[in-house]
Amino acid sequence: MGDAGEGLIDADGRIQERMEELERERKQQQGGKVVRDPEKVQALESLRLARTELDRQLAVTTNERRRAQIGQAIAEIDRRMKETQAALAS
Repeated sequence: MGDAGEGLIDADGRIQERMEELERERKQQQGGKVVRDPEKVQALESLRLARTELDRQLAVTTNERRRAQIGQAIAEIDRRMKETQAALAS
């Protein structure tokens, strides 16, 4: 049981580090620009983070059914990212 808890803590740490990295990248890209809809920007960053985690899972998963599920989840995230990017562009 201890190993599972350590894995969750490690995953949580990686997620937190990635969110901080995305925040730094966002600040650099904006260069002082005003963000029109911060909620959509945050949603897009969350989707990017989720896709990164799913890509990692896909790389280590060997079960074909699970790989198919992950592939479908990635496709859904990609679709939502396109919608969110379109909404930010308009």
